[in-house]
Amino acid sequence: MISQLRAAPNQLTLLRLIFIPFVVIAVMEGHDHMALALFLVAGISDALDGLLARILKQQTALGLYLDPIADKLLLSTLFLALSFLHRIPWYVTVLVFSRDIGILIVSTLLYATNTLRDLRPSIFGKMNTVAQVGTIFLVLFYPVASMDWVKATMQASFRVTFALTLISWIHYTFVVGRRLRHSGSPSSS
Repeated sequence: MISQLRAAPNQLTLLRLIFIPFVVIAVMEGHDHMALALFLVAGISDALDGLLARILKQQTALGLYLDPIADKLLLSTLFLALSFLHRIPWYVTVLVFSRDIGILIVSTLLYATNTLRDLRPSIFGKMNTVAQVGTIFLVLFYPVASMDWVKATMQASFRVTFALTLISWIHYTFVVGRRLRHSGSPSSS
């Protein structure tokens, strides 16, 4: 496990985890330029850790779990902080949190009971993550560049994020249900 922590991609992921409180502090204290800059650095580190893992052939089991955890912690924390500041509607944040907590509980139970272990994100889950990242970016960008098109795009992103969060949650539920039914059926030998 310690050797996996030394891998460069995992170091970048740990750095992204360290950024989280600083981004939130910048947001809560109204340091909009700093919050946006830290969010962008976190995004760049996310892209780099995946690239480095492939180039350096340092893909680790720890990284497979740590990377999405870092992403979800950053996004969820920012959704919560920005909702407290009334910059993101609560209905979006509540759905994002509900989906993530629901998936986390189900995944943990399935993993712990050795029922299902392969729960990779679907295309809807990936689209949802892109929508969430885009929404956070627009909300952080708007105070820095208060332009009408940014505000309109930000407002639309709330609806898109809500819809994709709901769609990806429903899809996840169906996929897990189908896999559980399939894994429980007797094999035809």
